[in-house]
Amino acid sequence: MASSEEINRINNDIPDKILVEVAAFPSMPRAGFKLRALLNKVDVELTEIEEILRHDPGLATNVLRLANSAFFGLSQKVGSLKQAVMLLGVKRFAQIAVSASMSKTMENAVEGYDLSPGELWHHSIAVSNTAEALAKNRKIDRTDDVFTPALVHDMGKLVLDKFVKEDLQKIKSITSKAVPLEVAEQMVLGTDHAEIGALILARWSFPMDIVNAVRWHHNPENIKDSKIQSDIVYLSNQICQSNAGGNSDSGQIAMPSSVVLKRLGIKLDQYKAMAEKTRSWMKKLSNTLTFE
Repeated sequence: MASSEEINRINNDIPDKILVEVAAFPSMPRAGFKLRALLNKVDVELTEIEEILRHDPGLATNVLRLANSAFFGLSQKVGSLKQAVMLLGVKRFAQIAVSASMSKTMENAVEGYDLSPGELWHHSIAVSNTAEALAKNRKIDRTDDVFTPALVHDMGKLVLDKFVKEDLQKIKSITSKAVPLEVAEQMVLGTDHAEIGALILARWSFPMDIVNAVRWHHNPENIKDSKIQSDIVYLSNQICQSNAGGNSDSGQIAMPSSVVLKRLGIKLDQYKAMAEKTRSWMKKLSNTLTFE
């Protein structure tokens, strides 16, 4: 859990007008908070999840809808929570439930970043699934939660949206010179979406390893004490950005930090193969996934 000292450290240089918006940002959905807590348990019972979903029928419906979507690739359609758990396993099902609980927070358009309704949400789901696959590929200890920080890595864009819109021409002028977006945000706004996302999660009492994974998801080499989550979230985001929108057929793959590849024990040709495999998977994703 993030301490007040750590939150203040994140706050230090952020303009007051942006901090006001962070303070006004909605709390994490209650169901999502309870479900996320289950992911930290060694053994999770289906009854624990059912008890949370029982009080929110709409969420239960959305969990099944997400479980049946192309994002999670079940070999057969499921019609009940118990059937979904049998096919997915309790932990994986809990992750899906957390994802569904966050949908209303993340499904709106984010105009400052030119994201249509659902686009941020789809990207977040893609990155979280890629992170899980990457962790499995590298045989990383399952106690290191990579799914959650990958799911919420771009949360800060929801707060910075209106500020980006106000200074969009300045930001575009900078990014047109091949400057990364997060650097342009810092230059114009005095902060960036990764820093704001970390602040939101700290205020939501997320563990600092998850907060840091979000804070440094564009430059994990800057972390003094490197954590595996940060490297995986960074690399998964790189892969999914390479395969997003118009770039998916361009044949161009964003080159990642050599420091991160070395820490994860991944060679460049292995990374490229992972990116190509993810590209194939993303083409199959449903474009019609919506939530009530």
